[in-house]
Amino acid sequence: MNFRLNELFFIALLTMIAIMNITDFIGDYREQSPVWHLAQEAFLVVASIGGIGYLLWEVSMRRREMEQVKQQLQQANSRLSESNEKLKSANQQYREVIDQQLTDWSLTPSEREVGLLLLKGLSFEEIAGVRETKEKTVRQQATAIYRKSGLNGRHEFAAWFFEDFLQ
Repeated sequence: MNFRLNELFFIALLTMIAIMNITDFIGDYREQSPVWHLAQEAFLVVASIGGIGYLLWEVSMRRREMEQVKQQLQQANSRLSESNEKLKSANQQYREVIDQQLTDWSLTPSEREVGLLLLKGLSFEEIAGVRETKEKTVRQQATAIYRKSGLNGRHEFAAWFFEDFLQ
C-alpha cells in the first residue's frame, strides 16, 4: 500500500509515541510505580496503537473508495465514448439526409453552402463574411433556395429539416 507523505508522517509519529509509551510503561512497571500511573501509561499505549490502526483503516477505506470512483469514472468515460460515437454516426447520417435534400432541390454548390450556413443559424451578414461575398449576394442565394425548395423563408427552411426530430 502506497502512502502519502502526510499519512506517513502521522503513522511514524504515532509509532514513535507508541514505542516511547511502551518503553516508559515497561520502565515504570519495573520500578513498581503506582497502579493509577501504570493505568495511564497503558491507556496511552493502547490509544497510540489504536490511533495507528485507525489511521491504517482510514487510508485503506479511502483507497477502496478511490478505486470505486476510478472504476465508475472509467465506466462513465466508456459510456460517454459510446454515446459520442453514436452521435457522430447520427450526425453523419443526418448530414447525408440534408445533402441529399439539397441535391433533390437542385441547389447550386453556392446555394448548398449558404443553405448549410442558414441551418447553422448564421445571419446573412455572417454568411457573407464567411463566404467573402456581399450580403446582397447571400440574400439572393437564400431567395433562390426558398424558391427551389418551395418554402417561405428561413424559419420554414430550418423547420423542414428539424421537423422529424420533434415527432
